[in-house]
Amino acid sequence: MKRKIRTYGDPVLRQRAQLVPEVTESLCRLADDLLETMYAARGLGLAAQQVGETCALCVVDVPAELDVEEEGGPRLNPDVIMPLTLFNPVIRHESPVKISCEEGCLSFPDVHVSIRRSAEVTVDYVDREGHAGELIAKGLLARAIQHELDHLGAVLLVDRMSPVKKISLSGQLKKLKKETLEELGA
Repeated sequence: MKRKIRTYGDPVLRQRAQLVPEVTESLCRLADDLLETMYAARGLGLAAQQVGETCALCVVDVPAELDVEEEGGPRLNPDVIMPLTLFNPVIRHESPVKISCEEGCLSFPDVHVSIRRSAEVTVDYVDREGHAGELIAKGLLARAIQHELDHLGAVLLVDRMSPVKKISLSGQLKKLKKETLEELGA
């Protein structure tokens, strides 16, 4: 079921995720809803907070054609089967190599900013069957996972922006926050 994506200003985006004690059928349905919502919005990832839930769950799906360093190059993560459903994900290791790249966020429509993130991460998680897993992600997949884990930790795109970028987007951010709060009746 497609759900409404919460936008900047919605208090649920500032709530830290609660660990999932066990993977249940209802949580797997929520993961399916996240995927459907993400695909409808043409995103690469979505966290539970972005649909108003506060469990430690996110989904990521990086298309094969975007899983490359440069156009026509080999896939960076050929062994990773998409889409990913990650319960209780934790970054265990980040490479010291950081790369700045443009990022968008479904909770910040029409906002794109350069964010510096690790080029590679090792993630521990629980899969849909309740089994512990480990994943080494590179490139765009690593960036998408870090972005979604930020959401689970109540860290938003606006928190990662440079002060100059925040100032340049202040009017757009204020407008988005105001529209969100009006929609919520706050």
